[in-house]
Amino acid sequence: MRKIAVVTGTRAEYGVLRNTIKKINEDKDLELQLIVTGAHLSERYGKTINEIILDGFNIDYSIPILIDNNDSNSIAKEMGALMTNLSEAFSKLKPSVLLILGDRYEIFAAAATAMAMNIPIAHISGGEVTEGAMDEQIRHAITKMAHIHFPGADCYVENIKKMGEEHFRVFNVGDPGIENIKLTKLLNKKELFQDLGIEVNEDTLLVTYHPVTLEMDDLDRQINNLIIALDKLNKRMVITYPNADNGGKLIIDKLEGFKQRNSNVHLYKNLGSLRFLSVMNLCGAVVGNSSSALIEAPFLKKPVVNIGNRQKGRLMAENILSCDYEINNIEMAINKAISSEFRAFAKNVNSLYGEGNTSSEIVKVLKNIELGENLLKKKLIWS
Repeated sequence: MRKIAVVTGTRAEYGVLRNTIKKINEDKDLELQLIVTGAHLSERYGKTINEIILDGFNIDYSIPILIDNNDSNSIAKEMGALMTNLSEAFSKLKPSVLLILGDRYEIFAAAATAMAMNIPIAHISGGEVTEGAMDEQIRHAITKMAHIHFPGADCYVENIKKMGEEHFRVFNVGDPGIENIKLTKLLNKKELFQDLGIEVNEDTLLVTYHPVTLEMDDLDRQINNLIIALDKLNKRMVITYPNADNGGKLIIDKLEGFKQRNSNVHLYKNLGSLRFLSVMNLCGAVVGNSSSALIEAPFLKKPVVNIGNRQKGRLMAENILSCDYEINNIEMAINKAISSEFRAFAKNVNSLYGEGNTSSEIVKVLKNIELGENLLKKKLIWS
């Protein structure tokens, strides 16, 4: 039986991984080994390990890191400590394959540890481009460490191949975020009101803004300008906490202040996948710089305002309006997004990220790909 170790460190990553984890757990030929770390164990970010437990998964290892002190110095130290703890976990679990998603520093630490221990690495969502964040370097570094690639679109397949990866390693399985929507029975307005105590409709904005980690000197201005623009619009807002990245505490403090002085602001550490997608499905527009706005929102036919450079270079559907960090430009973009004309336009936009059979395709590869020397010994193929 093949042992598939999965490392997860954030709510967003777990949300899109959950169906794949479930498929692995249910397959008689695979054994799930689940390692939980990062923001999942932090009270500040909603302690989302509880969501994993409620989903019924057995957690083999939980590895805390000092996520509440998410400055660059602390992150570098915690990557080293996490690698030490992961090496002990991998030594005991002896996984056949490590499965990871995305481009966060916790995932980089997992990939580097597995590489040093000759554990085959399967990586979801490689080949993507996000020029404004250090995620860009992390993602491509993981691609070069990984042995199996699960990109979410044809153009990302080509990016991975252009990085010299052998073609037999690359499988376009679509983005797991699309499958997550298709397999989730979303809450209606009444159910969401009973759950959150607020009415979510087309006059509601769903807002998520993460630190742009290569623009830290400008972060204070960016979040201030966003808050001023949102305040001028005077709409009901459902706002979620940022990722646990360098600069996250600054954003949280600003948003908490915004909430205190504006009764229209409803701020959440963590909505969970079901409530987050349900709010997205019912809201008027999605605002910020989250990848969910680029992947899930087009599938749900929702207008999006993408602010700044965090997602620059990523595949974007036509329902996405991009703007810079200036107050007036943010305000104008949101007003256009929530106009009746643009809402009608967004309803005819097609998703660019696959058909939603991702977890089955990933499990099929994990079960059937040949493990051994041919997989572990990588060659550069420039063609």
